[in-house]
Amino acid sequence: MLERLKKKWIERVGRTRTILWEKVREALASVLPITVIVLLLCFTIAPIPNAALLAFLVGAVLLIFGMGLFTLGADTAMTPIGERVGAAMTRSRKLWVVMIVGFLIGVIVTVSEPDLQVLAQQVPGVPNALLVGAVAVGVGAFLVVALLRILFRVPLNRLLVFFYIIVFGLAAFVPGDFLAVAFDSGGVTTGPMTVPFIMALGLGVASIRSDEGASQDSFGLVALCSVGPILAVMILSLVFPAAGAYTPTPLPDAADSRELWQLFAHDFPEYFKEVAVSLAPIAAFFAVFQVISLRMPRKRVLKIVVGILYTYLGLVLFLTGVNVGFMPAGSFLGRQIAQLPYAWILIPIGMLMGWFIVQAEPAVHVLNKQVEEITSGAIPGKAMSTSLSIGVAVSVGLAMVRVLTGLSIFWLLIPGYLAAIVMSFFVPKIFTAIAFDSGGVASGPMTATFLLPFAQGACDALGGNIVTDAFGVVAMVAMTPLLTIQMLGLVYQWKLNHTAQEEAEELDEEIIDL
Repeated sequence: MLERLKKKWIERVGRTRTILWEKVREALASVLPITVIVLLLCFTIAPIPNAALLAFLVGAVLLIFGMGLFTLGADTAMTPIGERVGAAMTRSRKLWVVMIVGFLIGVIVTVSEPDLQVLAQQVPGVPNALLVGAVAVGVGAFLVVALLRILFRVPLNRLLVFFYIIVFGLAAFVPGDFLAVAFDSGGVTTGPMTVPFIMALGLGVASIRSDEGASQDSFGLVALCSVGPILAVMILSLVFPAAGAYTPTPLPDAADSRELWQLFAHDFPEYFKEVAVSLAPIAAFFAVFQVISLRMPRKRVLKIVVGILYTYLGLVLFLTGVNVGFMPAGSFLGRQIAQLPYAWILIPIGMLMGWFIVQAEPAVHVLNKQVEEITSGAIPGKAMSTSLSIGVAVSVGLAMVRVLTGLSIFWLLIPGYLAAIVMSFFVPKIFTAIAFDSGGVASGPMTATFLLPFAQGACDALGGNIVTDAFGVVAMVAMTPLLTIQMLGLVYQWKLNHTAQEEAEELDEEIIDL
């Protein structure tokens, strides 16, 4: 008996180790391109102090292992919770249960989103808790809207048109300092914590429907949940007068390796507490729902508890690595390059970073495979990957143009969203849903943790307005899939029509021959 238990335990540990290694490799693929680009810049046109460079490398290692543990925890705990809660609340057949539980889930999951935590720390003049709270309420409210859309079978494009008209109408009254931050908030909330949970919840709710369109309607939740933070931050700007100046991130300084490690060790206790506060609502919600409704077996509950612990440790490592090593280096590097006589080089460097960030994002490969399966190979994954990379490279390049010129983000977002919404009436519905869901796929962790500080440092060196000119990088990257995937949808539609026309002509010829 003991021998059998020991064997099972060894097998389980081996499986967990294998999965963790896969997650770490995915994180390595995301972080490595930026690390290599930074090293090349440091050794050529933008030197940085040795201590800051070493802190950046240590931060990169913490980031890789933190993201690996975090994504393992999200797969082990967050996705199963989302699926089971979604199925349980729809089985109740009570609309008020769906609305209340959906709102609570949206709020508590968003509070734990690492990309949002990173963004909130960079917004001057607004307390972190206030910004995170406003965004969480926005996600919760629009998650309710998204779930009701699935249950009542409301077309996604009509809702998107309605809400984006409100967004751009309200934007006319929003102070300029909040506009780019609002759209960035919509991009960072669709991150590695929120997306798996919300997508699983959508599948759980859609499973109650028996019609053929149920599985397709499960897409679109993330799209609507991205609108909520934008509106929430805009409303916050009308009631909360932000007053604060941008403070450059201090560069790590250490005389030796022991002092270097002390920089990280000093911040670990702070993030242990901060992450515990963020994850406590999720753990409490699961415990209550388990007692009231789920009643899962003890082994399953234990597995989810272990997953939450993985998530906790991963978030601590991630946030410590970002704040101590990664963000200061990004900000300093942007400042150094902007002070060069040829500051325009920010544009091609930004485009290069954008290209590799998307190529290395693991979620993008999942998206590519998804589109290839939906189109039965008519849109190959390689074409999807290349078009996304080109789109993100261009969007980051335009973000750097904004840093250099002070161009209003309105001149880029309005045409982009207008084109995306117009296309939604001409492409297959599934492409629209995937496109609007995928904004968070492109704007992965590297965008908020490195590209945004990089833009801030460059903007500060050029004497620009940090909040209006540097913020908006995440929004630009998140807008790319809206256009790219729907353009591929148009290509797919054309191919279908062309194939149908050829088949009809062949049939006509056969009839004539007969």
